[in-house]
Amino acid sequence: MPLDPGLATQQLCHLVTVGRHTARPHTVEMWFAADPQSDRLYLLAGGRDDSDWVLNVRANPSVRIRISGQTLSGRAHVIEGEPDELRARHLVGGKYGYWTEGTPLSGWARDSLPLAIDLDPPA
Repeated sequence: MPLDPGLATQQLCHLVTVGRHTARPHTVEMWFAADPQSDRLYLLAGGRDDSDWVLNVRANPSVRIRISGQTLSGRAHVIEGEPDELRARHLVGGKYGYWTEGTPLSGWARDSLPLAIDLDPPA
């Protein structure tokens, strides 16, 4: 089921990963985009594999996402080289002004590491 449109339009989310060394929650504020046709969120890591949160996801893909006071859970994974990589770049880049339909991707939207979060079904 797609993310509630009210949440999907929010500008920021808080991604909570499990620290790969400490096993404690690690929270980062970041940009995101929701796929309007699925239960998937997309993120772009400008620091690529130098980002602690990406290294945490690689070690433990279970994450929580807080958007506008609502907490969701899911499993995150890198999607570079996968069929939905370009969709992720377009959705996140477009939401934040790094891409407009009919133009090439620019800078951050083109060069960042794309990740997807498959949301768990509501309880």
